[in-house]
Amino acid sequence: MTADTPRLELAAPRLGFPRVLTRGAVAKAITEVAVKPMPVRMRYPDGTVVGSGGPDSPVIEVVRPRAMFRRLEAHPKIGLGEAYMAGDWKAADGTDLAQALMPFAARMGELVPKPLLALRGVVDRAIPQAMRNTLEGSRSNISAHYDLSNDLFAAFLDPSMSYSSALFDPARPLAEQDLHEAQVRKVEAILDAADVREGSRVLEIGTGWGELALRAAARGATVTSVTLSAEQRALALQRIEAAGVSDRVTVLLQDYRETTGQFDAIVSVEMIEAVGEEYWATYFRKIDELLAPGGAVAVQAILMEHHRLLATKHSFGWIQKYIFPGGLIPSLQAIREVSRDSTSLRVERVHAFGADYAETLHRWRETFNANWSQIQQHGFDETFRRMWDFYLAYCEAGFATGYLDVAQIRLARR
Repeated sequence: MTADTPRLELAAPRLGFPRVLTRGAVAKAITEVAVKPMPVRMRYPDGTVVGSGGPDSPVIEVVRPRAMFRRLEAHPKIGLGEAYMAGDWKAADGTDLAQALMPFAARMGELVPKPLLALRGVVDRAIPQAMRNTLEGSRSNISAHYDLSNDLFAAFLDPSMSYSSALFDPARPLAEQDLHEAQVRKVEAILDAADVREGSRVLEIGTGWGELALRAAARGATVTSVTLSAEQRALALQRIEAAGVSDRVTVLLQDYRETTGQFDAIVSVEMIEAVGEEYWATYFRKIDELLAPGGAVAVQAILMEHHRLLATKHSFGWIQKYIFPGGLIPSLQAIREVSRDSTSLRVERVHAFGADYAETLHRWRETFNANWSQIQQHGFDETFRRMWDFYLAYCEAGFATGYLDVAQIRLARR
């Protein structure tokens, strides 16, 4: 037995499977047990089909079974995504990748056999210490994703360069709504939630590419925005100057923990996911410290159910390894508890709109794939394309099935 022995193979006897010499056999057996009742079809190169899906159900093509199951056996929480990146499996022609993943996302709590759930210590891998969100670690984690290339993000985002969930109008059919219009609605809604108006002193934690700061300035507010992404800051400053509001918006390349001053409104859009559980209390305490009397806070956060957070918060997954190092999605309960126990802030209002994120991600993925030839010119290869295709589809499936949610949360002092 060595450090390279696949973790599922080590667990095989305790799961009721014999220890076998063929690597990947345990992962294959577990996968087929999970897929068998699913409304999908998993098709092998020899024509064998596993799953309960009918003729119109999603079809998953297993291109290289041995390679795929060896990856799953070695890294159960990471192997599926790595196998897709490597081309070991794919969505069959005519099957949308997100649609193929949705049945699994909808049954996430039932996929893994109960004996295996009891062996999380065997299957899970700890989050690397290098990904802790210390001052230095946060800079590295943020840069790894947001400093990839402004050109990359511009190729699939709307003109506002908003890289967070849009807010669609529930009174109108989705097909009739423009993504840019929905992104503007999202920004205006969170500014409303924080009572941003003429004369407001606004702090934005996480600049993005400047859209929120621009719209707050258009209301007559003065804005201080902090970011750890040099690429984002550079483009945000260009947009701010072009809009003629440089006198009302300051963009600082610094950590939120280094921010000083007093602000009437503090807003943060999908940045708490990069804070890390270890620093959630620090994050809210800092907001409490910076908020002026009578002020309000509005946070847009991706959320998961609290019991899922408790079960997975110490486990290293594919998204953390390849997309958002150091990231952890909170639960609404965790936000309520941390803010209550660490600050004078209390959650006052919650507006959830997870289905809108599924639509946002679907449109991003369509545009990303349609513009791949343009993106490729910036030095990104085919493995990167598959990685981002899987990332966007994986997230879309999570929001479409309710495994994930997103909400604008208003906090204030009582």
